[in-house]
Amino acid sequence: MMTIQNYVRAQSLQQAYELLTSNRRNRIVAGMLWLRQTGGSVNTAVDLCDLGLDTMEETDDAFVIGAMTPLRKLELHPGFAAYTGGAAARALGDIVGVQFRNLATVGGSVYGRFGFSDVLTLLLALDTEVELYGAGRMPLSQFAELPQTTRDLLVRIYIKKTPGTVAYRAVRIARTDFPVLTCAASRLDGKVRLCVGARPGKATVLDLTDAAGGLTPNTVQSLAEEAAKQIPTGSNSRGSAAYRSHLVRVLAQRTLSQVGGSGNGD
Repeated sequence: MMTIQNYVRAQSLQQAYELLTSNRRNRIVAGMLWLRQTGGSVNTAVDLCDLGLDTMEETDDAFVIGAMTPLRKLELHPGFAAYTGGAAARALGDIVGVQFRNLATVGGSVYGRFGFSDVLTLLLALDTEVELYGAGRMPLSQFAELPQTTRDLLVRIYIKKTPGTVAYRAVRIARTDFPVLTCAASRLDGKVRLCVGARPGKATVLDLTDAAGGLTPNTVQSLAEEAAKQIPTGSNSRGSAAYRSHLVRVLAQRTLSQVGGSGNGD
């Protein structure tokens, strides 16, 4: 069980950042749905609920998502649903339940870089950047590789409306359970990438642009088989490494087929 010594509702990003970086036992609480299960002692819990970061704005060239935006808002946003061709609903719709998604935040999912995160897998397949209070803007792929010990404040997520298609698939033992494996593929402005998460490690990205060719059925099959060889997997209570490697091949073939226009991925 987690214990919290002090609770502060930050009144500015500067105050939140100073609190976060002044003591390694201070934490941003966000929706606090995963954090409270980690145990340990928190010196000061910093809440960002008064900073107006729970909004999602669609502009002509991007979706701008505040770090405190609930997953449910991302799931139901009509513009984002249209842009992702239903991939957003596939990625978000089985995360625990509606009540949970009304509380869990996009920023918490991204900042946590959890191995089981459907959200991280989907957003890595898109043209996504994060805005940090200290370090500024950077690609999500760069942020995902930073050490978990990095102390900075996630402010917003930017998803550029780069022309293309994206597909998402995941395997679960039961709906609303943690995924056994997650997989997203995208073809955006001629660039093809494959993202695989719940390996059980955090999502990893393969750039397949050079090898993609025309994403014909034969090409897709070869790429899926190569992905299964390249992407490291491990074992836990939900599945063995061998089973996950098999799923990498199957889900990669389905998602790449979908973005390549050679099938619906089912």
